[in-house]
Amino acid sequence: MSAFDAIAVGRRVLAAEGEALRQMADALGASFTKAVETLFDAKGRIVCTGIGKSGHVARKIAATLASTGSQAMFVHATEASHGDLGMIGGGDVILALSKTGETRELADVIAYAKRFHIPLIAMTAVAGSALGRAADVLLLLPDAPEACAPELNAPTTSTTLQIGLGDALAVALLERRGFKPQDFHVLHPGGKLGAMLRTVGDLMHGGEELPLVAADAPMREALLVMTGKRFGIVGVVDPARRLVGAISDGDLRRHIEGLLDHTAVEVMTPGPKKTVPPDMLASEALAIMTEGAAADAGDTALPRVTVLFVVEADRPVGILHVHDLLRAGVM
Repeated sequence: MSAFDAIAVGRRVLAAEGEALRQMADALGASFTKAVETLFDAKGRIVCTGIGKSGHVARKIAATLASTGSQAMFVHATEASHGDLGMIGGGDVILALSKTGETRELADVIAYAKRFHIPLIAMTAVAGSALGRAADVLLLLPDAPEACAPELNAPTTSTTLQIGLGDALAVALLERRGFKPQDFHVLHPGGKLGAMLRTVGDLMHGGEELPLVAADAPMREALLVMTGKRFGIVGVVDPARRLVGAISDGDLRRHIEGLLDHTAVEVMTPGPKKTVPPDMLASEALAIMTEGAAADAGDTALPRVTVLFVVEADRPVGILHVHDLLRAGVM
């Protein structure tokens, strides 16, 4: 097959599946809302089940639900008939997938759901099937042809629809729960995404590492703290330990004449203007550091601010350096 033919086939498949997804989106109605509310109200877990390709999709949906704050798991429909039904409890909700709705391996799952009054959500293309009739909530897939040749009828469009509908359920449910980026980080601590969802409090330096001096401290003391802590800056606090300013290298240069004759409050820049709370996302702190830099230097801009004081109730609790963000993989 030539490259041109391969591209033509690929486009035909993607167009067919895209059209089926559009039809399903247009057809979403009250049953979808009821499915989301049923999942939201579950006191136990969301149990996703299926067989064959539908089973693979059910496993993926369970993983997506679990990663977005829902207690979810996958139970193989065949294994359910051989003891795994015991994994399903009275407070659970079952999400069963089958294109035809007549998958015989699901019969025991359906019977179990009815016997113990466990809500059953069905994802099928046949409303009048055994699964469709038994369901408490029916999510009907469009009767769209598979993307392959009709005589093959391999699951292609149908599994794409199942995945898309599963994603729609997961996203609707996380928004129904009020799921926040901070919650997402708890479940995704690794990789680039995990790094971007870490908070300032996770990365900051506090305690003895924090470079601070009193407002009336002589500049000799301020220089010793500034040099010893190695952040290139020292914070200045009032008697109530509120942050009232900071001394940077620029401040030292501006007061180089008779520097040691001054106190910290006389040399400092009041503020500082840019501080962050410990619960701010590290990615947001990075945006503050780089604010305005792009206009000066294009896409290769370096942060204009390399250090931020971390403040709670006007009191410094930590300091964050751009190198901390680099080491954490935020940049």
